[in-house]
Amino acid sequence: MYHHVKKLMYKVDVGDPDPRFGKMLLEQFGGANGELAAAMQYSIQGMNCEDPARKDLLMDIGTEELSHLEVIGALARMHLKPLRKAGDAALDDPLIAVVGGGGVSLSNSQGSSWTSDYIAVTGQLEVDLRSNMAAEARAKIVYERLIDHTDDPGSKDALRFLMTREITHLKAFGQALESMDKQPLEIGELEPDSQWVDKYFNDSTESGDLGEDSSGPWNSGDEWKVVDNPAFSGT
Repeated sequence: MYHHVKKLMYKVDVGDPDPRFGKMLLEQFGGANGELAAAMQYSIQGMNCEDPARKDLLMDIGTEELSHLEVIGALARMHLKPLRKAGDAALDDPLIAVVGGGGVSLSNSQGSSWTSDYIAVTGQLEVDLRSNMAAEARAKIVYERLIDHTDDPGSKDALRFLMTREITHLKAFGQALESMDKQPLEIGELEPDSQWVDKYFNDSTESGDLGEDSSGPWNSGDEWKVVDNPAFSGT
């Protein structure tokens, strides 16, 4: 059951509307890493989840993302306000001015429609939690970049709040994953094939002027067997 409270989750105040920045903000309204995608992803995962405790987590955060959608929508509308009247601003972006009436719609900053292809739902809890952590990390970076593109104090303040909540959610998803006592490679029910799981394929082998191969914990140490030129070695 949902209940709408008319007060925004966080105050939004714009001193000097900037339609171009308002268009950028639409990326977090109807874009691939935006609040609508997050709300749908976590809520649908929650509906499918058979673990009562983690279902509660998913539904809590999915519902909060709807509140974030309202905050970013209010912020975008304030910046897009000049497009609601005839003038140069409206001419700069007729799609938003004429089709959308200077408001938000289910589209990203380039006018592409929101799609459910943005959301990741597998029905495998440890996989979905990892997807959610990645989604929060991407959204955090988008907010950082948005903050860099405005000088408006009120906009920066609201965006910093939204950015911070991404880290909060990432932390909660991470701790939920840790509490499942699953090892990093323990995904699903089937064990990986031991013949292949510890082989690192060096598929970009070069030397000299063409570049040098690199090594690190991802391809060195006792657990790894490096296979050079796997296409020609029969692996």
